[in-house]
Amino acid sequence: MTVRVERTFELEASPERVWEFIADPAKRARPISVVESFDVHDDTHATWHISLPIPFVSQTIAVETEDTVRESPEHVEFVGRSRVMRVIGEHDLEPLDGGGTRLRNRFTVEGKVPGVERFFKRNLDGELDNLETAIRNAAEIEA
Repeated sequence: MTVRVERTFELEASPERVWEFIADPAKRARPISVVESFDVHDDTHATWHISLPIPFVSQTIAVETEDTVRESPEHVEFVGRSRVMRVIGEHDLEPLDGGGTRLRNRFTVEGKVPGVERFFKRNLDGELDNLETAIRNAAEIEA
């Protein structure tokens, strides 16, 4: 089973300001609750160390992430790979008439061990709430 979630939200910040957040591997990782820590290797590669409260997974999992598409300031796509899952994240930015940005987020999670999809099916929407809050907070601070 594969879990897919899509959410769109509108922000008062410019596409360039939203891009500064969403195209940064550290800023993308920080609001995700299961990411205990992360290492940024360069502008497009990072390792997330995640902890999932599911059976068969009793230790932190390294997820190697890589931005596979970067079209500034309109689209960024990343893939994360680990021994327990594969995640694809896509973020599309569109300027709004009168200012602001529409940000469409799509995530696909494919589990490789039992319980991964069930966990993300229950929690991925909340993780998108965390991401939205972090982007809004960053846009307000930088404004």
